[in-house]
Amino acid sequence: MEKITSRRNFKCLNVKNLGKSKEYRYEHGEFLCDGLKLLEEAIKSGAQITGIFTTSQVRIKLPKETDVYLVDESIMDMLSPLKNPQDILFTCKIPESKNINFSTGTHILLDNVQDPGNVGAIIRSADAFGIDSILLTEACADPYNPKTIRASMGAVFRQKVSYITIEELKNINLNIIGTGNSSEYTDIKSADFKNSVIVLGNEGQGISPALHSLCSEMITIPLTGESESLNVAVAASIIMWEAGRGK
Repeated sequence: MEKITSRRNFKCLNVKNLGKSKEYRYEHGEFLCDGLKLLEEAIKSGAQITGIFTTSQVRIKLPKETDVYLVDESIMDMLSPLKNPQDILFTCKIPESKNINFSTGTHILLDNVQDPGNVGAIIRSADAFGIDSILLTEACADPYNPKTIRASMGAVFRQKVSYITIEELKNINLNIIGTGNSSEYTDIKSADFKNSVIVLGNEGQGISPALHSLCSEMITIPLTGESESLNVAVAASIIMWEAGRGK
């Protein structure tokens, strides 16, 4: 285990930038995670760990030749994206794009969902309910943002996640189903989710017109209380559960 004592060490600067910048993450092909629980999930899922930074000993079995760096609490405070840092940070390689079969299955497409906590929670639910992939438009929160990873509770290491363009979406052989709040839309309980892409939009604006035009059907979750809408992660979880019932 190598000890790092300087905040200007290039490894520390790399970690700091991975936590701050989406552009830097994709330029360098790495992302930042925090905490023992996520480290255990990363190891279990076979993620490629490129370095571990800790203020103490790492008391779990690590993959062979894993680089471990000992830092003091002041450096950990500087490196961590959390206000109250845990005693472990680690970096992983961004996985190569996973092969997604667009001829079958149930897929969730997030359109302009900008809150990383919501994106992470949706990835977590997708992993729990056996969804084939999570697709993202360019304006969505980065799936490798530390907040997204934390909210996914390790599901990001297992779930297929990929960006997709409108042009790519036009060429896939699946039923595209939109979601919204209108009473004129199909009740979720009557929808057929087999071999589909289910689109969830931004909470404030809904699905973009370009995506709306590709939807063959619009569905809604009927609400009986006073609230006009649901949090997008909650709505996505209900839809994924309902989709799973038909399998």
